[in-house]
Amino acid sequence: MNSTETVASPRGATLLATPSTGSQDTRSKRLLELKVRLHQKLINGIDMRVMETVSTDVLVTQLRSAAENLCQDHIDLLTQEERSQLVDELVDETLGLGPLESLLNDPTVSDILINGPSNVFVERRGRLEKTATQFRSLEHLIEIVQRIAGRVGRRIDESSPIVDARLADGSRLNAVFRPLAIDGALVSIRRASSRPFTATDLVAHSSISKEMLAFLAACVGGGINIVISGGTGAGKTTLLNILSSFIPSTERIVTIEDAAELQLQQPHVAKMETRPANLDGRGEVTSRDLLRNALRMRPDRIIIGECRGSETFDMLQSMNTGHDGGLSTVHANNSREAISRLTMLTAMAVPDLPMHIIQRQIASSIDLVVQVSRLESGQRKVTQISEVTGMLGENVSMHDIFTWQPSGVNADHVPVGQFVSSGIVPACVEKLKQKGWDLPLELFSMGVNPEERIDRVWKGEMR
Repeated sequence: MNSTETVASPRGATLLATPSTGSQDTRSKRLLELKVRLHQKLINGIDMRVMETVSTDVLVTQLRSAAENLCQDHIDLLTQEERSQLVDELVDETLGLGPLESLLNDPTVSDILINGPSNVFVERRGRLEKTATQFRSLEHLIEIVQRIAGRVGRRIDESSPIVDARLADGSRLNAVFRPLAIDGALVSIRRASSRPFTATDLVAHSSISKEMLAFLAACVGGGINIVISGGTGAGKTTLLNILSSFIPSTERIVTIEDAAELQLQQPHVAKMETRPANLDGRGEVTSRDLLRNALRMRPDRIIIGECRGSETFDMLQSMNTGHDGGLSTVHANNSREAISRLTMLTAMAVPDLPMHIIQRQIASSIDLVVQVSRLESGQRKVTQISEVTGMLGENVSMHDIFTWQPSGVNADHVPVGQFVSSGIVPACVEKLKQKGWDLPLELFSMGVNPEERIDRVWKGEMR
């Protein structure tokens, strides 16, 4: 390869020419400077009043034509690949989100993690990898993030350096600016899937067994109170969304989230989202505020995206006072720790309440804890389904119904194992039977797989 050859970069990534080592940095710098100059010319040539009156498709076509004309003036400096890439980047910079456009349009990317302008990582299939994507400068990165936040009515700058928001496509943005971020700006975008993950996908990816899914489907349909526990990125919200699909379509569902991510398909869903305080410290609406209001909205089901504060106490109260079938998530490493965390969150909400009263409240409110985990390979699995059975002395009593038991790794270093039943028939089976969910007891026998009956429960045909 001689000193003038280049390699086309993927759409949306920063143009990087690849000549011989001696001239690579110089050429890359010249291309970047050219891109900045042409972008400024493109912006200066735009009539902002016209932008508000034409459709996005027409605007993109006109901008692309203008960008191609600008690049034509530098035909002696650019290869055909570079001109094509530069046109794409100029349009993305003007109308889109610059270097992020290609990542946001890549269906294999589930998370985008940015640590300053030169360090952009993505998660694909559960694994993190660094990308070639870069921003021109810290100011460029800040400008793009402010553009994203502005589109959803949020503000982020040095006076308000943290933002957590839901984007138009359902993706979730979290950003931290200086002085809190040492590198100037830290950004994470959890992308919403274009196609919601389904129960069939869970089984196909070996994230859960058919027996476990059949049991959980019956529990959700029969109004059992469930808490999903797991670490960050373990798949709690994904599982919550899937389990919610088993709620009968005849019920009124109220959802409460910090940033709306659930994609419920039932016809009667009332969605609410918290709101942070403004710059004056006013106007905040918390999950607890919304939960208290939800109780006045005649809900059949209440789904709380995550228990992380004082709303935990109100959730337990609602579960224990006639609102069966509640669903929520909590951060914890296993089902026992999930109970401990709920205890702590409740104690913070009502510090004067004795601990044994709090634990009794939890034992009488929550029926199941479902633990999800992300393995080192990036796989997500339901590793525990545990039933809360009451109090044993001063402690909440619980036992496992199903567990994931690893047995090692395969040739590709991917963990292998099996889903196992403990052989214990859950106490809630009788309650489910009274509501029309006649679960086969063989479901809970180790090594038995009554396929036909499991499929009937899973599809909601057992009732």
